[in-house]
Amino acid sequence: MKVVILCGGRGLRMNELTEDIPKPLAPVCGKPMLWHIMKIYKHYGFDEFILLLGYKGDKIKEYFMDYKWKNHSFKLDTKANDIELLEESEDWNIVFLDTGIETMTGSRIKRAQKLIGNETFMFTYGDGLSDIDINKLLAYHREKGKLATVTGINKKTQYGTLKVEDGVAKSFREKQSSIGIINGGFFVFEPGVFDYLDDDTNCILEQGPLQNLASDGQLAVYMHNGFWAACDTYNDILKLNKESEGGTKLWKVWETE
Repeated sequence: MKVVILCGGRGLRMNELTEDIPKPLAPVCGKPMLWHIMKIYKHYGFDEFILLLGYKGDKIKEYFMDYKWKNHSFKLDTKANDIELLEESEDWNIVFLDTGIETMTGSRIKRAQKLIGNETFMFTYGDGLSDIDINKLLAYHREKGKLATVTGINKKTQYGTLKVEDGVAKSFREKQSSIGIINGGFFVFEPGVFDYLDDDTNCILEQGPLQNLASDGQLAVYMHNGFWAACDTYNDILKLNKESEGGTKLWKVWETE
């Protein structure tokens, strides 16, 4: 099953970092946020990724093209121009899809439709970390039998809020400043979701598409009560790094065994 990750935003509230790099490459514990997100999915057996690129997408391409030799010890045979890694590296299959600089979230997903095909797929943002159990999320999605499942988080926030009854969203409201169940990312989508998306650059997933899915009774909500953090600002990154200094594993599900 493919995992689609949104990596195209400018990260305007993180200008201290994003003048030089895209938001998903913001460093957390010495690695990009995107690396941590992919490690979460890999831990549960999902290693096929589609990265939806936009702003400074070339930086993300460069990071992964250079990843093995920059992050692992290796032996170099200069005659054969061959590198032999001396330690285990992640076995990822990654598609880097350029979806446009100004393209909105829903339109970016729509532009990946041909790569995804007629199959269930995962989707998340490139700036959210959690200790969510991806397999339980998928099982819940299949149990509910809806076109989409979103991870719900109980939190006071500026993000979109969900009204939920019996595990299904009755409404989705974007950016309501209140205490409630918010969109925590970590979605599972059926291919029927593409009927709710447009490829016109202006389709915002969190507005029409999710609202319409909720109105149609096609948006299930998987509640997650563990660790969750959205790294929306530079201060969020600083806070997350500081919280990790004491060795707390937080989202690092791959280190819990």
